[in-house]
Amino acid sequence: MPDPLLLVQMTLLLAIIGAFAGVLAGLLGVGGGIVLVPAYLYAFTTLGYGGDMLMQVCVATSLATIIVTSMRSVLSHNRTGAVIWPILRGWAPGIMAGAVVGVLVVAQLRSTTLQLLFGLLAMTVGLYMALGRSEWRLGTEMPTGIRRIAASPVVGFLSVLMGVGGGSFGVPLMTLYGTPIHRAVATAAGFGLLIAAPAVAGFLLTPVDAAARPPGTIGSVNLAAFLLTIAMTLITAPFGARLAHRLDPARLRRVFAVFLLLVAANMVRRALGG
Repeated sequence: MPDPLLLVQMTLLLAIIGAFAGVLAGLLGVGGGIVLVPAYLYAFTTLGYGGDMLMQVCVATSLATIIVTSMRSVLSHNRTGAVIWPILRGWAPGIMAGAVVGVLVVAQLRSTTLQLLFGLLAMTVGLYMALGRSEWRLGTEMPTGIRRIAASPVVGFLSVLMGVGGGSFGVPLMTLYGTPIHRAVATAAGFGLLIAAPAVAGFLLTPVDAAARPPGTIGSVNLAAFLLTIAMTLITAPFGARLAHRLDPARLRRVFAVFLLLVAANMVRRALGG
């Protein structure tokens, strides 16, 4: 049986992480994964877990939370008519295929390699949030045909590598092709479900070694972290949403971009043994 004190510490840490992720999700509309993965890594490392597969647990558990949050988000956005269903349907097969490949790759990588990849990709997202301009365009409509076949698996694959939903890559992609931001956010929520559902199914069947297996872990998914995160997110996300209406969204994005760049740099430092 796990040490009762360890269980209490784990519960408190994960509850704090879930509450923080919920506030950020409501405040900025960002996917929780880009915050949850480094937070889970910190929590599990602090509790004494490690080894070559700890990052897999963080990525898989983050994706499990995204199944729930994406479903709620899509249903909410659909009531306002913001979801662009033709894009969602057209991109679904490629995104799901990329997510499956992502699971197969993640299962073979060392934790430090995944940390490095997460850090580098999070830096890219952070720089785009800090420096990107609403007028930037790659085209006037989303790619179709061969371009969609080539691009859609990349979205799913990179998202699984980071343990994130559709927002980190889907929203920038759609806005660069002329999709209004509110409709891009709504449709990217659907991307998150397409990414997370097949990925989590694969991770539930992907065991990790004992050194990287906190209590309540099935395959690579820690159910304790999943349940606590979802519970706390449901409580705190409305507070973040109310707070967002009182603050300047452009300044918030810049502040979060700086925060994300610092987190990403720390992840790279840890991966390189600094």
